[in-house]
Amino acid sequence: MRTITYREAVKEAIREALHHDERVFLMGEDVGHYGGCYAVSKGLLDEFGPERIRDTPLCESGCVGAGIGAALGGMRPIVEVMTVNFCLLALDQIVNTAATLLHMSGGQCNVPLVIRMATGAGKQLAAQHAHSFEGWFAHIPGLRVLAPATIEDARGMLWTALADPDPVLICENNTLYNMEGELAEDAGPVDIDTARIRRPGSDLTLVTYSASLYKCLEAAGVLALEGIECEVIDLRTLRPLDDAVYLESVARTHRVLIVDEGWR
Repeated sequence: MRTITYREAVKEAIREALHHDERVFLMGEDVGHYGGCYAVSKGLLDEFGPERIRDTPLCESGCVGAGIGAALGGMRPIVEVMTVNFCLLALDQIVNTAATLLHMSGGQCNVPLVIRMATGAGKQLAAQHAHSFEGWFAHIPGLRVLAPATIEDARGMLWTALADPDPVLICENNTLYNMEGELAEDAGPVDIDTARIRRPGSDLTLVTYSASLYKCLEAAGVLALEGIECEVIDLRTLRPLDDAVYLESVARTHRVLIVDEGWR
């Protein structure tokens, strides 16, 4: 085991994908010379060059549209949208093109595109950089929506997402980038289909994802001192939901609380 930050885990995943598959490239605003708004891609431009690490203009619709075109052309693009707020400028490309082309083409045109975006509230981010829109995207057929909360998932989900033939959105809560944790030396791809029980319990089911996982685990620890045992479920994937895990838990506890940064 080794200690690593969430940011370093994502960077490792991107680097290894670039090494192992020549079709993979990263594109987005400030991902190259600046090293990424959250320093995830720092140093990758020097390592892989401007053909694989592409700075783009301030045009989210153009960036995502180019990623869709590259995916249709056989590449495996990773598009970084600096913050989830700015994805609103690319909604037409994401919702009306990437998510629908497979169905509109009668199953002939897959769009193997990965879109990474920072989500959630944080310090010094202001109102236009602090939303949580992953719940919106979880209602869109044709998309897979991931919300990695752990170091293992931050590293392993990207590998699996790149192998998916359809568009995948990875929502990385910006408050997690500095979080440290242990990662196995042989860590690799992880599944993106199942939820996880992060703490077993019998009195109350807490259903959550991303950074809210740690608030739930902390609350569960406090409640345990009062004799209330909470089961904490990390959804991990918001679309498609792994219904079986939380339904089985609620069947045992008979009580459920959903914890989410987004709007109701």
